Amino acid sequence: MPSEPRTPLTTEFFDRPSPEVAPELLGRVLACTRPDGEVAVRITEVEAYTGDTDPASHAYRGRTARNAVMFGPPGFVYVYFTYGMHFCMNLVTGPGTAAGAVLLRAGEVVDGIDLARERRRSARRDIELAQGPARLTQALGVDRAQDGEPLGGPVFRILSGEPPAPTLIRQGPRTGIAQAADVELRFWIDGDPTVSPYRRHVPKRRKPDA
Repeated sequence: MPSEPRTPLTTEFFDRPSPEVAPELLGRVLACTRPDGEVAVRITEVEAYTGDTDPASHAYRGRTARNAVMFGPPGFVYVYFTYGMHFCMNLVTGPGTAAGAVLLRAGEVVDGIDLARERRRSARRDIELAQGPARLTQALGVDRAQDGEPLGGPVFRILSGEPPAPTLIRQGPRTGIAQAADVELRFWIDGDPTVSPYRRHVPKRRKPDA
């Protein structure tokens, strides 16, 4: 018998390699409670990172103060700061302390939409509220202070939601990264308007000497 859409996922769900967990996160609902209220998003796009075997992973070169959460048990949140302006959110996976994680790239706001609009005033349409990893964290009210929070704790709940039909799940290269860019570990719901546009990494050209 299928679980109800609002049933919390267990830690065991995340205690698997990230490429297995990632596509099964599509359609799940992530709820985030902050002092000013709660916002929940239905996950529509993710990317898997496989730890010290993955040149694109933050865990590739070993444990640091920044990525320490990735080396802990599954079912926790890893938040990092990027480009000097944005926060991105990952869900730590297993097995054990393998340092795998799934980046949440996009979602549809399904609860707390007025609060999400307040946080994302630059969004022209509701489909843009969480369309992209930085926008998603902004809509949820997430920053580095939430790094290391458990799923199922006072801040985050991950709910079973309504996973899409397997025929709607697409897989392709990860977007905007320089290392292992062609590895097909990005998953998304086909045709969903909240999925972010694919962007291949373009190296910056060095300016010629004057």
